[in-house]
Amino acid sequence: MQLWLCPLFAFLLGSIPFGLWIARAKGIDIRAHGSGNIGATNVLRVVGKGHGIACLLLDALKGLVPVILAFSLVRYDGMNHPWSIDALLPWSGEFSRTTCQICQVVTGFAAIFGHNYSPWVGFKGGKGIATSAGVLIALMPAAVVILLVLWIIVFVTTRYVSIASIVAAAVLPILTIGGSWFHGRLQDGTWNRPLFVFSLIVASLAIWKHRSNLVRLKNGTEHRFTRKSST
Repeated sequence: MQLWLCPLFAFLLGSIPFGLWIARAKGIDIRAHGSGNIGATNVLRVVGKGHGIACLLLDALKGLVPVILAFSLVRYDGMNHPWSIDALLPWSGEFSRTTCQICQVVTGFAAIFGHNYSPWVGFKGGKGIATSAGVLIALMPAAVVILLVLWIIVFVTTRYVSIASIVAAAVLPILTIGGSWFHGRLQDGTWNRPLFVFSLIVASLAIWKHRSNLVRLKNGTEHRFTRKSST
């Protein structure tokens, strides 16, 4: 039961359109403004910084919480993960290490898929960056720190959220392999193959969801965040 319960919960939680609700509380249909996206970037741009940050955190939690649930309910013999919640141990099941790894990444992907293609808004949604970050915080937190630093550097340099997000997404699979090599797991064959496949799929999906941004970048019409001049 745990193997299908975790991904199902992840999809349902991921599909909650927090950006749409936050903007609607201010009397705004976020889909009719800015890029029309319900993600945190468009909420920040249209509704305001505080609301954008709130949307960012909520969207990230949509990815983090289900993966923590998967760590807690789908376990293997000898598993001792810092994200696992001991109080849920009586309801957990024991499986092989590979099965647990697959369940974790499938759960993470289900959360991202729910956010990107929410059934509550006509199977549309955001670009999945914040929700992917929440998933990655649970699966590979060190990589998130590196990606965040990279994202900030690219954004400060270009002032384009889209370019920073695309670059971070493209680097994710490289970091996954690099982390396995750094810990010696690539050399001894114990590296997390499902996690690498996950990183490839998530990176490809994130870049695909930014295809309209790529067109606008090519045409010179992409929105660029500029510093407000003080007078």
